[in-house]
Amino acid sequence: MDKETAAALKAFTARYCDAWHEQNGTWPQSEALSGIPSPCIITAAGDSVIWQPQPFTAEQNVKPIERAMNIVVQPAVTAFYTTQFAGDMGARFDNETLMLLQTWSEDDFQRVQENLIGHLVTQKRLKLSPTFFIATLDSELDIISVCNLTGEVLKETIGTRNRQVLSDSLAVFLNQLHPIV
Repeated sequence: MDKETAAALKAFTARYCDAWHEQNGTWPQSEALSGIPSPCIITAAGDSVIWQPQPFTAEQNVKPIERAMNIVVQPAVTAFYTTQFAGDMGARFDNETLMLLQTWSEDDFQRVQENLIGHLVTQKRLKLSPTFFIATLDSELDIISVCNLTGEVLKETIGTRNRQVLSDSLAVFLNQLHPIV
C-alpha cells in the first residue's frame, strides 16, 4: 500500500473532523448515512448519525477490479480506498468544491468496487485511459479522478476526453485539500 497516500488521507480526515467539531461541537454528522450499518457510527442523533473514521477491516486490495478489468491498479488508488472507513467529506481544492468519497463499511466497499468496474468498462468502450473516481463535484457530469496510467489527479467530464490535471499525485492532492463543513 502507498503509505504517503494513506497518511495524507488520514491527515485530511483529521482536519475535516476537527473542523466539524470546532464548528458544531460534535463529530461529523450525516443524514444520508442514517440507518446504514457501519463501524464508523458513534451514535444516532435524530435523523442523522454521528461518525468517526475507523480502520479498514476488509482485505486491503482491489483484486476484484484488477481481475475484472485485467489491469494493475495504482498503489495510491488502492491506499485511498483501503485505508479507512469514513463518511464522505466536503472539501475545497483551489476553486473546486468537492465531496471526497469514502467507503462506509465492508458492504459499501463491495458496492464501490462494482461502481468502479462499471466506470472502467464505460471508459474502455469509449477508448479512454482508465481513471478511478475519488470525488464528486456540483456538476453531475464532472468528477475528480486518479489516472491509472500516470497517478495524476484529474478533473474529468464523464464519457469525454475532457480532462484537466489538478495534481501530480493523490498524496499531494489530499494534502492540499481544505475541509468544508
